[in-house]
Amino acid sequence: MGDLSLLRDLGACLDARPFSGRGAMASPTSNGDVTSDAQVRDLLIQCLLKVRSKTRGLIFLRPNRAQREFSRNHAKRSIVLKARQLGITTYVAARFFIQTITQPGTVSVQVAHDQESAEEIFKIVHRFWENLPKGMQDGALLTSRANIRQIVFPRLDSEYRVATAADANAGRGMTIHNLHCSEVARWPRDVEETLASLRSAVPEDGEIVLESTPNGAGGIFYEEWQRAEETGYARHFFPWWYGDEYRLPKRVAALEPPTAEEEGLIQQAGLTPAQIAWRRIKRAQLRGLAVQEYAEDPVSCFRASGECVFDLEAIDRALQTCGEPVETRDNQHLLIWLPSQVGKQYLIGVDPAGGGSEGDYSCAVVIERTSGLQCAELHGHFPPRELAVRLIELANLYNQGLLVVEQNNHGHAVLAHLRMEGCANVYRDGGHDGWLTSAVSRPAMIENLAAVLALERTIFRSPRLLNECRTFIRRPDGNSSAASGSHDDCVMAMAIALAARQKLAGQFWRPRAVTLASLPLQSGGQPKMLPAGPGETSISGGSA
Repeated sequence: MGDLSLLRDLGACLDARPFSGRGAMASPTSNGDVTSDAQVRDLLIQCLLKVRSKTRGLIFLRPNRAQREFSRNHAKRSIVLKARQLGITTYVAARFFIQTITQPGTVSVQVAHDQESAEEIFKIVHRFWENLPKGMQDGALLTSRANIRQIVFPRLDSEYRVATAADANAGRGMTIHNLHCSEVARWPRDVEETLASLRSAVPEDGEIVLESTPNGAGGIFYEEWQRAEETGYARHFFPWWYGDEYRLPKRVAALEPPTAEEEGLIQQAGLTPAQIAWRRIKRAQLRGLAVQEYAEDPVSCFRASGECVFDLEAIDRALQTCGEPVETRDNQHLLIWLPSQVGKQYLIGVDPAGGGSEGDYSCAVVIERTSGLQCAELHGHFPPRELAVRLIELANLYNQGLLVVEQNNHGHAVLAHLRMEGCANVYRDGGHDGWLTSAVSRPAMIENLAAVLALERTIFRSPRLLNECRTFIRRPDGNSSAASGSHDDCVMAMAIALAARQKLAGQFWRPRAVTLASLPLQSGGQPKMLPAGPGETSISGGSA
């Protein structure tokens, strides 16, 4: 029972850093460097757990760069985007194994994208156990089951399981304390329910890791990565140069002079000639897939599964210059890059949605009318009435900016609420409030946005908008829309704003703050109809 008591004591202090500030008592890493900030958990991993080396022998697990960085920055809820074969799955397995054998009553589950991968993960975990000291195996860590991808430690009342994403019942009816979902971007289709079931099984103080290499700009992992701030997950990105083996031997690493792109990587990431030479070969071999298999940044690695409508290089250049907002409001629903200026006129393109938390987002993009410069962005799940109120506030903030609300679908309800609120500065065309997006106007709107992005990329300020542009693809039938699992709310709001700007070119409107109460009354006590100028609204308080 002595081993059991010791394990319990260690389990209570896994996050402690016993050597912090004591360089002389540092712990070893994979390349011989030392780190003095290792946690007890990592010290146990390095002293107890063995893995198969590249040369096929068994060695103690010494953390590499990606593993050390994940250890330093991990959170209770983490999402990991990475290049191939950086050892994250092995390291998460090691973390969870140590937690399982030192904290009684722990259930750890790793979920792989297919059966073959599940078998490989279980081999890693079983190898941890079978190479522990014999006294531990026969004592506190005696197992009652070590098959069907499950290890049970009855003296600890703990267990370790490896499952596959194809099992719709994975995690159902269980309490899972440590959950690792591996290669989520490659899980079978329609597994949202499986992932929801697994996560629901983890209590608040449990640990969840969603991890994957990228696999297209769409799908459940892409969506989770994009929504990480909203859902409370800590993002971790590990590029290919975190892998020590991704370099050519010095004797074959002779280089032509670096290109401007390569020079940027050398300056940014400190790449060596051997790494640049390796990169050139991989790019020649894999061509377009290289940016996905060997990720260099968390944006370009998500390749759209169709032809992108927008110029990807223009998107990348725009992302480099878009900058941080100068002000955020309402829990980051409203981002402001450029406040309103006296004498300026503003257009507000609005793409409404239904307001449900699981559906599309509503988005409003504010642009300065003369230059087209993006000034602000409103984004969130808003019911029609709430969106109308927020739009009035946004218009007031920008000199009674002209609200160009798409009238399709949910837009009718938003426009109705704007009329009820007495909002006068609503775009009006063809005798109707709002902007009509049709089979005829939509392609022209998108092409206009694409042309502006290619020629005037500096007017764009929102990374969210630009990332949506990256996943806005042309379908085989010729139509264009967001890739599966992606959104296009910001794209459409900006397209509406720029299309209205183009249509209103050369016209002048005088923004007015009008309420129903301020309108002159005609006979019968009804507000009088105001004439509508180009791009203006007319308001009537009753039927004709």
